[in-house]
Amino acid sequence: MASPDSVLAQLARGIDTLLKPEELEARLAAGRPLRIKAGFDPTAPDLHLGHTVLLNKMRQFQDLGHQVIFLIGDFTGMIGDPTGKSATRKPLSREDVEANARTYADQVFKVLDRERTEVRFNSEWFGAMSAADMIRLAAQHTVARMLERDDFSKRFAAQQPIAIHEFLYPLVQGYDSVALRADVELGGTDQTFNLLMGRALQEHYGQPPQVVMTVPLLEGIDGVHKMSKSLGNYIGIDEPAIDMVTKTMKIDDALMWRWIELLSVEISLAEMARLKADIAAGQLNPRDLKLRLAREIAARFHGAAEAEKAVAGWQAVVSGSGDTSQLPLAELVVPAEGLRIAALLTQAGLTPSNSEAMRKLKERAVRIDGEVFEDAQRLFTPGFEGLLQVGKRTFARVVLRGAS
Repeated sequence: MASPDSVLAQLARGIDTLLKPEELEARLAAGRPLRIKAGFDPTAPDLHLGHTVLLNKMRQFQDLGHQVIFLIGDFTGMIGDPTGKSATRKPLSREDVEANARTYADQVFKVLDRERTEVRFNSEWFGAMSAADMIRLAAQHTVARMLERDDFSKRFAAQQPIAIHEFLYPLVQGYDSVALRADVELGGTDQTFNLLMGRALQEHYGQPPQVVMTVPLLEGIDGVHKMSKSLGNYIGIDEPAIDMVTKTMKIDDALMWRWIELLSVEISLAEMARLKADIAAGQLNPRDLKLRLAREIAARFHGAAEAEKAVAGWQAVVSGSGDTSQLPLAELVVPAEGLRIAALLTQAGLTPSNSEAMRKLKERAVRIDGEVFEDAQRLFTPGFEGLLQVGKRTFARVVLRGAS
């Protein structure tokens, strides 16, 4: 069995903060499997690579022999996590939460080992709580303590409303750790206050307080904001392999290192240091390393064969030669009278707007089946099939269908 020191060294990769490392070392030395908890509110139906930073750490604990608990916050999802919000978040309906939770459960096992994962829903204990129980829980913290949270204090100072139920959220998340008797809770850096609440409540209920481990928030493909579906800068783990490869190849070279550290399981930190030196010395093209990362990400969720097919398709498009017929075909529904190129590129997701599409057209940056396209007035009608491309790295193979 590995020593606690060596295990801590393994777990340190990609960690922002480990609070009370001496407590984790002591629990590891005890030799029993630890209970590792991470909670996910089902606020959107899809998981993305940003979520896998946390899931990868959970899988690492699994591989070390510990018990991982994937907690779906079906109860807390109806409250709405106020973390980082400048206004009260709209709670989800029970129907939305249940639908999203089912999708989460299907997707998470692309990273975690199904046989070694305990999936729980916090409605198990909160659904059985009475109003009196919830009042007793709320009595464990003060308004002054809640206002120490940066987002709450800013809203209070700006005289923006804070709903009473938002104060309940950290308490409810903290109580999850009591119900699950967690040894370690994982979360993003924005969850630190809530994770510490779990420690405090466990002490109140006579349990050893959990160790808190936070992971960084992964920047999306724009390299600026954290990965988010609402910002459109994400890679969903259910996306086709070609989309994973294409989007990964769009990140800049500086962000590539961040992604390797937080997402790669094949490139060690020692190898990453060597690769940095090779690139600095001009012995390695950053694009080749980025393609290696793209292949690894696609293979993790779609298998090696699909990843290789996606890489070959990407290379065929960007090089202007090779077989692009293996690229997935996206079906677009268009009016019978058709669409002009600007609207078509926007509907295909290759440009954010018709005006941007026209700008790219004037720059001669639009290609169809590898040939520069400049006819802004041509109508594309149902039945058209071809490879649309904007610039060197944005493309889609589409077929047009009429509205039924």
